[in-house]
Amino acid sequence: MADNSVNKAARSPGQGRAASTLDKIFDGPLTGLAPWIFLAIFEGPGSTGWVSAVALAISLFFVVYDRIRGKQLKILGAVDVLFFAGLFILHFFLTVDGQVWLEKWVGEIANITLVLIAIGSILFRVPFTLQYARDMVEPEYWNTPVFVKTNYIITGAWAVAFAVAAAAGWYGDAILDDNNNIWTGWVLQTGAMVCAIKFTDWYPDHVRAKAIAEHERTEQGAPGHDPTGEPA
Repeated sequence: MADNSVNKAARSPGQGRAASTLDKIFDGPLTGLAPWIFLAIFEGPGSTGWVSAVALAISLFFVVYDRIRGKQLKILGAVDVLFFAGLFILHFFLTVDGQVWLEKWVGEIANITLVLIAIGSILFRVPFTLQYARDMVEPEYWNTPVFVKTNYIITGAWAVAFAVAAAAGWYGDAILDDNNNIWTGWVLQTGAMVCAIKFTDWYPDHVRAKAIAEHERTEQGAPGHDPTGEPA
C-alpha cells in the first residue's frame, strides 16, 4: 500500500516509532512552551520573582528529562533556561519603578522573545519544531525534503502566533493602557496559541494525505503495478 518514505517522514508527533504515553507527552513542542504558558497565566503585580523561579524550574525539568532519555538539547529548551534564569536574577536588582515596568511589559517581552526564537531558528535552518519532530520518527527520515519543509511551515505558523500575541499585548498595554483587557490580554493571545496548536496537529496529516494521493496516482500510471500499489 502507499506507506512510503514520504508518508512516514510527514508523520505528526505520536505517529512515529513506538513510544510510551509519557514519552508522547514529553516529546512535543508544548514542553518547551510550558514555562511561557505558566508565565502568561500567573504574571501580575508582585509575581515576577516566584513566577520566574517556577518557570525556570519547569524549564530545567524538561531539559534534564530530555537528557536522561538521551534526547538532544532543544533550542527552545536552552532559551527557556537562559530567559527565566535571567528574569529571576534581574528582578533582584530592579528598583520599585523597575519592577512595576517589568510587570507591565513582561508578557510582551516574552512573546517577542518567542518570535525571535522561531524566526531565528528558521534563518539558521533549524526550525525549532524540527527538533521535537525528529523525536517522533526514525533517523532515516530526518533530512527528507517533505519532513524538513513541513517543520519550516509549522515553525512559521508559531512565529505568526507569537507575533499576534505580542501585538495584542502591546496594544492593550500601550494604547489602551489596560493590561487586564480581556480581549488583548486573553482572547486574542489564547486564540493565536490555539490556532498554532491545531495547525501543528493538522498540517502533517494534510501533507501525508497529499503524499499518499500522489503516490497512488503515480502507481496507478506505472507499468507493472495495480491500483493498490502492490507489484503486478
